Amino acid sequence: MSILRRAATVLAATTALTAGLALPALAHVTINPGTAVQGSFTKVAFRVPNERDDASTVKIEVSFPVDHPLAFVSVKPVPGWSVKVTEGKLPKPVTTEFGELTEAVTKVVWSGGKIGQGEFQEFEVSMGKLPTGVDQLAFPTKQTYSGGEVVDWAEVPKEGGAEPEHPAPVLKLTAATDAAAPAATPATAPASAAAPTVAPAAASSDGTARLLGGAGLAVGVIGVVIAALALRRRST
Repeated sequence: MSILRRAATVLAATTALTAGLALPALAHVTINPGTAVQGSFTKVAFRVPNERDDASTVKIEVSFPVDHPLAFVSVKPVPGWSVKVTEGKLPKPVTTEFGELTEAVTKVVWSGGKIGQGEFQEFEVSMGKLPTGVDQLAFPTKQTYSGGEVVDWAEVPKEGGAEPEHPAPVLKLTAATDAAAPAATPATAPASAAAPTVAPAAASSDGTARLLGGAGLAVGVIGVVIAALALRRRST
């Protein structure tokens, strides 16, 4: 019995330790969804959990990339929060299909609201076009608490390395794939396409029926005439 109790105690302690190690990882500021297609427009949400028991999150500041700037950025209003979108000059002009960009959105700040203990909030942004020459974009984020503490989520995870203590939200970019080409032979052809293969057979059957009907009618008429002549001969 004592062995079972010891095993149960060890299991409970292990579970608690695992949960304790996992919770901080889940509490990071993240971007959702975490992937998007290169060269496309996308909508993402910066998900911000409150990690403090004695303070509320009152301000979120997201920095946008300036080495691969985004020509179009718009934000969705969040009830109870005010938002400020800041544009600035780029360190180096970037040529895009819309022309040369010398300025772009460099920062978006949400403030005035509150994320309480055990709560999270999502801040949605629509943006594009996404660059095609890179496989990810980082969005360093500063989280300010009501007590004055500022947590800087700015460390970019390294490929194959351990997750940093304060990782920046990262959007993974995947290569665009060609849209599936339409089937050479559609499973269900349009009526206009199907008509040429069906109409001749129908027309042939219809013509045959009319021919047989006309022949039957002619035979009937001839029979009536012959009968009339026969009766006429008998009467004379």
